[in-house]
Amino acid sequence: MSKMDLKTHYNDLYNRSIEKIGSGNYTTDSLIDVKNDTRLGVTLVIRPSETVNKKIQEFLLEVKQIEPEQYFYPNTDIHITLMSIISCYNGFDLTAIPLKEYLHLIQTSINHIPPFKISFKGITASDSCIIIQGFPESDIINTLRDQLRTNFKNSNLQQSIDKRYTIQTAHSTVARFKTALKDPVQLAKLLESYRDFDFGVFTVNKIEFVCNDWYLKHQKLTKLAEFKLETP
Repeated sequence: MSKMDLKTHYNDLYNRSIEKIGSGNYTTDSLIDVKNDTRLGVTLVIRPSETVNKKIQEFLLEVKQIEPEQYFYPNTDIHITLMSIISCYNGFDLTAIPLKEYLHLIQTSINHIPPFKISFKGITASDSCIIIQGFPESDIINTLRDQLRTNFKNSNLQQSIDKRYTIQTAHSTVARFKTALKDPVQLAKLLESYRDFDFGVFTVNKIEFVCNDWYLKHQKLTKLAEFKLETP
């Protein structure tokens, strides 16, 4: 997805969602705090820089002042999903997959992929969460995703790539609604004021392969491998 297409996508999502939030027609997630949630999967993720995360937390602090009872991502959990290899489901067993084969296929896909930059500029929202808009500064992320898609779909390894939707963005979900909003109108005003806020640019020079729950909570996450991107 080009930068222009991404901007249109984020704008459309925002315009649809902000009206719902402001009018109280939003959705809450009742599973966030469920302790026996056994949905697990494996994912390739990108982590923003500490500098960018600091600005995100400053923004979330303002959101918390209006909506303290919602779910906010700590720095340890903030991520961009590069590719969901196996989407989370009840009963997933990490020991049942041939991990070495997954690692080999991912490494093959990542070979010759150089580091690339992502700009976090502005926020958007769905009717259930608040999202930082990510804009890759080159087409490298799309090339990497295409190589992963092709290699996994040509293998016999368990995968659910693109089953839920075809991932094309570089966004990061940073807050989720888990209970009724106290002041949806005030929240909508705050979100509007951050529509074009510059959270910063960071260089992606490594990718994490993790076993994770639905929210990528660090308490439930197992880091399986880290792949470095190297300039050819």
